[in-house]
Amino acid sequence: MNVPKIKTIAIVVLVLINAFFGAVIIIDRTDDLHEERQAIEYACAVMRSGGITIYPDAVITNNTIRKMRTVREDGAEAMIARAALGQTVMTDLGVIFRYENEQRGTAEFYSAGDFEIRFSHGVIRNENGTLRAVQDLVRNMGFETASQSVSVSQEFETVTVIESYKGASIFNCTTEFTFSGGSLQTIIGRHITGVEPAEDGARIMQAGTALLGFLAWVRSGNAECTKIDKVEAGYQHRVSGSFGEGVLAPAWLITTDTARYIIDDETGEIWPIGQTL
Repeated sequence: MNVPKIKTIAIVVLVLINAFFGAVIIIDRTDDLHEERQAIEYACAVMRSGGITIYPDAVITNNTIRKMRTVREDGAEAMIARAALGQTVMTDLGVIFRYENEQRGTAEFYSAGDFEIRFSHGVIRNENGTLRAVQDLVRNMGFETASQSVSVSQEFETVTVIESYKGASIFNCTTEFTFSGGSLQTIIGRHITGVEPAEDGARIMQAGTALLGFLAWVRSGNAECTKIDKVEAGYQHRVSGSFGEGVLAPAWLITTDTARYIIDDETGEIWPIGQTL
């Protein structure tokens, strides 16, 4: 058999082998999704029998979520300050970096990812709409966002933005843009500037496990609810060091008829939204 023919056969064999393993992966993936759906349906049925109304369509899963490591990137903080304030002068205050523009305002960034920007009156106005002004700022600052909501009081108008990583919400990384008199007054929130793979990058568990854990927690008297409107897979940011080290930990956000709760995927711990994690 000549050499070209041998090469052709070898290539065909390799293609067939790759196709076989690809089919096996697809079948396994389909089986996993089917099993997960069955687990969700079972968990929802158990919760309904326990007095909490929920249906499988309310559960949004994301099997690509895995534990990640977060780090502080000074350059990203400087970019955010410039996007909001223009050219600034930076002062290193230890774990706090301060950026200042005498005419426009100041920005301070803390090691855990928390930050605060205060503007001089009239620097950024919402003449074309508050949401439009915030969307322009979010884009210029390089934030990836999952959702935004607006609240209005007699004196203030506030847009709250939830950040995301590769399309998955980071439930405790929110930023508030507060306007008064048509002018942006402050931007206050938490922003993750650097994300890297973690050595123990475990994937998120099945939704059914989280749901049954939440049911047990409610029935132990920790909260009251009769309906779950939405269950969403995502992340929570957990700080682990004094210089900005931390993790994006897989988590679940459960929205009920009374409140919203975060479930730590690794430990099973549950917090109401707004409580320190």
